[in-house]
Amino acid sequence: MSTEEFWSDSAQARKVIEEVAILKGWLEPLVKITESYNDIAALIPEVDPEKDKVFYEELLQQLDLTEKELEQHEFKKMLSQPFDTKNCYLTINAGAGGTEACDWALMLSRMYQRWASRKGWKVEIVEMQDGDVVGIKSITYIISGTYCYGYAKAEKGVHRLVRISPFDSNAKRHTSFASVDVTPEIDDDIEISIRPEDLRIDTYRASGAGGQHVNKTDSAVRITHLATGIVVSCQAERSQLQNKETCMKMLKSKLYEREVSLRQDTLAKEAGEKRENAFGSQIRNYIFQPYQLVKDTRTSYEVGDIEAMMDGELLDDFIVAYLKQLG
Repeated sequence: MSTEEFWSDSAQARKVIEEVAILKGWLEPLVKITESYNDIAALIPEVDPEKDKVFYEELLQQLDLTEKELEQHEFKKMLSQPFDTKNCYLTINAGAGGTEACDWALMLSRMYQRWASRKGWKVEIVEMQDGDVVGIKSITYIISGTYCYGYAKAEKGVHRLVRISPFDSNAKRHTSFASVDVTPEIDDDIEISIRPEDLRIDTYRASGAGGQHVNKTDSAVRITHLATGIVVSCQAERSQLQNKETCMKMLKSKLYEREVSLRQDTLAKEAGEKRENAFGSQIRNYIFQPYQLVKDTRTSYEVGDIEAMMDGELLDDFIVAYLKQLG
């Protein structure tokens, strides 16, 4: 990076900078943990627990904190798959249930936005389709930050809500579903073969908040890959060309992940194993009434603080439990 030639190729320079950031993410915390432990290890034998009780307890507290930091650092070893460090696309689709399902999809989208914000990640809406009455039918984000895909991939599947519906005058309990799909953002240097004849490209007018914010041209783009049935759409940009480019990036990501998944399924069958398909299966229950409980069906991990969960505070606990089970 210190050479003049390094900056002549901006694309290559960006990749190296990203690699440096990942390596620093491993090295700097480890140096900090090591220094903290060495300081405590040197001080504890010199302290009299009876005479300097307060200071001795402070050292023990610092030792506990250092141990927790080490555990978190060790957990990152589970995020060692090729695309775990990448940005990701996260899509939420409302399931059957009409207004209830659309409202549930909106609640989930807020949870993920707040969760990503707490982690210091950038969240941008790529495409959104409003519900007929309230909520959203679907929404796609691109989440940018280190290890975005590594964490978010644990959320892929169907999420089930049980609550007394605010839209039901009889105050009956309703069950709603929404599916979450997560794919990594694929770099341009990975070749994905897409034949033009396999694509159907549709343009439409992007939805907006009304007035001057409504797009008056058909700038939104939807691309259907006829061979696989994969559909991607984008309306984030004003330019139809930019939206098309974003759609192609999303399509390449989904096709690449599909190929990887098919290979894994083939290997599992050859080994005589049965692998559960995450998408389309219920991975978590969110119960608001008659009691409050969020429970993951894969790990049995559960919490009773529904408000903290929907605020994105406790989502990492579920993700860590799932990744530890995989590891």
